[in-house]
Amino acid sequence: MTDADRQRVVGLHAKGKSRNAIATELGRSSRTISKICAEHDPPLSFERTRTAAATAAKKADGAALRAELQLNAPDAAGKLMAQMFAPTKVFNFGGKENDYNEVQHDEPPFHDKRDIATAIQALANTALKLAEYDKATGHEDDRSMLTDLREALIEALIEARTRTGR
Repeated sequence: MTDADRQRVVGLHAKGKSRNAIATELGRSSRTISKICAEHDPPLSFERTRTAAATAAKKADGAALRAELQLNAPDAAGKLMAQMFAPTKVFNFGGKENDYNEVQHDEPPFHDKRDIATAIQALANTALKLAEYDKATGHEDDRSMLTDLREALIEALIEARTRTGR
């Protein structure tokens, strides 16, 4: 960049233009504009209030989404747990005529129960990882979330066993 370009950066900065607006106007990268401003004597800085507010809003949105996922995990796990001991229909298509066949069972076959258990485990692990993330970033509601998840899973298991008489 030439000295004239540097003076244009200083002039546009003095007019209150943002770093990205200056970069666009001069056809330079925002990093280049930041470097020129940092090297200026005295160094030039840009208003960052809007950036800080946007960052805070994004963090709050992320925390709310993680909390919602944690709250929904016990219900989803409970629904899956109930499926493990509920009557189920097993069906297939096959044969020369591509016939439809179905059989009603008291419980899902073993491989389906294994898949359901894997899904429950994935939900529990996700909830735990979300709680660990929030704990690491300073959110302290994780203990009650984990306790709620554990209690909901136990409750769902007891309810499913009560319905099936096991």
